Amino acid sequence: MTISKYIDGAITKSSWIRKMFENGARLKAEHGAEKVFDFSLGNPSLKSPESFHQVLRDTVAESVHGDHGYMPNIGRIDVRKAVAEYLTGEQGTPVTENEVIMTCGAAGALNVIFKTLLDPGDEVITPAPCFVEYNFYAQNHGGILKTAPTMPDFHLDIGAIADTITPRTKIILINSPNNPTGQIYPKEALNELNAILTEKQKSFNRDIYLVSDEPYRKITFDGIDVPSLFEAYDNSIVCTSYSKDLSIPGERIGFLAVNPKAGLKSKLIDGMALANRILGYVNAPALMQRVVGKLQGVSVDISEYQKKRDLLCNGLAEGGYEFTVPAGAFYLFPKTPVPDDVEFVRALQDELILVVPGSGFMGPGYFRIAFCVDDETIVNAMPGFKRVMEKFK
Repeated sequence: MTISKYIDGAITKSSWIRKMFENGARLKAEHGAEKVFDFSLGNPSLKSPESFHQVLRDTVAESVHGDHGYMPNIGRIDVRKAVAEYLTGEQGTPVTENEVIMTCGAAGALNVIFKTLLDPGDEVITPAPCFVEYNFYAQNHGGILKTAPTMPDFHLDIGAIADTITPRTKIILINSPNNPTGQIYPKEALNELNAILTEKQKSFNRDIYLVSDEPYRKITFDGIDVPSLFEAYDNSIVCTSYSKDLSIPGERIGFLAVNPKAGLKSKLIDGMALANRILGYVNAPALMQRVVGKLQGVSVDISEYQKKRDLLCNGLAEGGYEFTVPAGAFYLFPKTPVPDDVEFVRALQDELILVVPGSGFMGPGYFRIAFCVDDETIVNAMPGFKRVMEKFK
């Protein structure tokens, strides 16, 4: 065998997901991309703000010798100061540049966190449904991903999380707004988590960290806000990216921030600075650091995503679909009318509609629709959605 058994096994397990995307490419080739309704990927559909393009142009024009060179592993100090100032308002807790590390997106941040915290066999617990890559990230660093079920509306089941915690638990990983459900976990839930984790830390004489993956933090609807993690629990870490709110996923730029009240904070930061280097990230892209440092709080017009959500939800409700209206992100996670979500997704493909089975997110019996698409895609796909539902009634 020319590749590792682990990677070979991972390829085999994900083969049906790969097959789905291969079928999508085939359908586009056969029918024309404009006739295929692709809701499979969370690729932002809104154009980046003009301010981003202007700051990018200005930053390139103002570049001097040294601006594109190596820097401290944790990132440029001027950028970290700008991020820390913004976070102080967002988290309601004074944050300094010393608690911020610039990273290659939220995925890079999570891998840096896991590399720093996990010993072989340590557990990462996350509510399910969850982002499919979390299992790989934990395994990258010897960790074991365990899931806890959520409530029927995808809110946290605090009792289920408590029951899943063991003496080997090191990280509780939440994702709010959630991919794939769009659910936002309220302040009350975070306070309940605080009580549980504080008790478990004492019981096991072991630090347990609450990590929040927040690349969709600014994409919220109906006036709902994402509460502060730092106010809820001391041993907490936030990671995020600018991929979704600035529509720049290809630039791979984000950061992690450690709660100033976290225990062993200095060791955490030192460990993460080292992990950033030895994992091969070394520094987040220098040009993008300089750009996003000047764009704190800037985002695309979030109301456009809410309009797309409403357009999709209204159409699917008329078609007989059952779902929880997402509070944020740009995903809808409806129930399938049959237990086999892969079967239902294949039926949608027959109507040239591409979505992702919930099984890929540890949420069987559902499917994910990424509504970060043109309005015409939503409108034109609706007859197909309705026809497929009729077949399964």
